[in-house]
Amino acid sequence: MAVEVPGTVTHKPYPKSKAGRREVPLPPFVVELLAAHRERYPAGPVGEVFTNAAGGPLRRTLFRARDWRPSLVRAGLLGKVVEAGPNAFLGVWQDKEGLEHRQEFPTHREAVAHVAKHAAEGLRFHDLHHCSATWLVSDGVPVNDVARLRHEQMSTTLNRSTYSSRDRYGRARAVCADSCSGPAPGAGRSQRR
Repeated sequence: MAVEVPGTVTHKPYPKSKAGRREVPLPPFVVELLAAHRERYPAGPVGEVFTNAAGGPLRRTLFRARDWRPSLVRAGLLGKVVEAGPNAFLGVWQDKEGLEHRQEFPTHREAVAHVAKHAAEGLRFHDLHHCSATWLVSDGVPVNDVARLRHEQMSTTLNRSTYSSRDRYGRARAVCADSCSGPAPGAGRSQRR
């Protein structure tokens, strides 16, 4: 694991502490994509999966500016870039005050780079951590299983890594309705005395 401190990248065998080491279950399509990536790109000096152009570890700040934010623009999650004619691409973004800006660029690449640099806010890479925890809990994975993937304490996962689902009230109503309209308590179960 690479840890970036301004001006230096050091390597640690474990994230934060040895207790923080986790297994991350990956869906088969991700395993296939990682295998294809490994075939195409060599591992870094200490086994890094993703490296910079020189083969060294990725730096967090450069990754954000050069890869992450431009990816958000290309995905339509941070401003937008549309073809405005031959050799003309329109970049549209909002600044910190919420004002919309528009500017034409001669190439798609220049438009993406400009919007990525000047658009306010946007999804942070770390937000993926929170999204995955929320999706897992919302889809019925027990909180203690989700917590083991992320934190030592379940309360940390619930307090820091999950968001309320959009349909939290609808789901709560449905559970209550099912409970109230179901069979009478004890029906269909053997009762001990």
